[in-house]
Amino acid sequence: MQTTDSRSFTIASKFTDYFQLIKFTLSFTVVFSCVVCYLLAPNVVFDWLYVAILFFAGMLVTGSANAINQAVEFETDAVMKRTAKRPVAAGRMSQAEAYTFAAIAGVGGCLLMWQFFNLSSALISAFSLFLYAFIYTPLKKINSIAVLVGAFPGALPCLIGWVAGTDDFSMGGWILFGLQFLWQFPHFWAIAWVAHTDYSNAGFKLLPADKGPTKFTALQAIMYSVLLIPVGVLPKICNITGNISMIVVFICNIFMVVQCLRLYKEMDVKAARRVMFSSYIYLPIVLLALLADKIK
Repeated sequence: MQTTDSRSFTIASKFTDYFQLIKFTLSFTVVFSCVVCYLLAPNVVFDWLYVAILFFAGMLVTGSANAINQAVEFETDAVMKRTAKRPVAAGRMSQAEAYTFAAIAGVGGCLLMWQFFNLSSALISAFSLFLYAFIYTPLKKINSIAVLVGAFPGALPCLIGWVAGTDDFSMGGWILFGLQFLWQFPHFWAIAWVAHTDYSNAGFKLLPADKGPTKFTALQAIMYSVLLIPVGVLPKICNITGNISMIVVFICNIFMVVQCLRLYKEMDVKAARRVMFSSYIYLPIVLLALLADKIK
């Protein structure tokens, strides 16, 4: 007979497995941008209930995409140090269980978006899930254009949040989409640079140069970080927020350019890691600055 302690351990272990299956930290970051962009939408009044529902629905959809990703890539995850302990890769969870969870979570999340917000946001959520799980995921082993393709579902949460609040595809949503879209390139290439050996051993082609971390990769990171500068001015021009946030965003964009320039100059993992961590800090500061300037 199973003891209470062993049952508790089993429940806790299963909870931890699902926590890893949905890539909670990544999912939280994605849903955070969705919620902030929802609150940035005109005429949206802060309501804890709707924020909680949007957050939960977003976690379901994003978690579904990540579960499919792990079910598809369990063999390659198993050979990479950073992913070998994921539940499907480690054999603690079957592919069938991961796919079943993904189906329930994906459908449930989209239905919540439709029921509590609007059909448009539900359809974009479903499209984002499909693009990430069934186009971007298999493409990673074929061509580095996967990063460009993956940047679309990576930025769509901003548009989803805006559309959830407005039920239209107005310019504000596309500007926020553009900010997160461009941010992803230096962010992801820095990660791919740091984990290049692991990714290469697994057969992933994620850097823009076939020879791996090169000057060309660093130049690409610089180019996209520079493009963030004019896009960062658009929220002010389109009256999404005010002057203070524009200044904060400008400073953050210059900071990202400087880090990418250092990567080009130094060409090592240490510099790539600086770009990676700078990008982690960049996004919440920029989004919260935009939101704070709206509600002040």
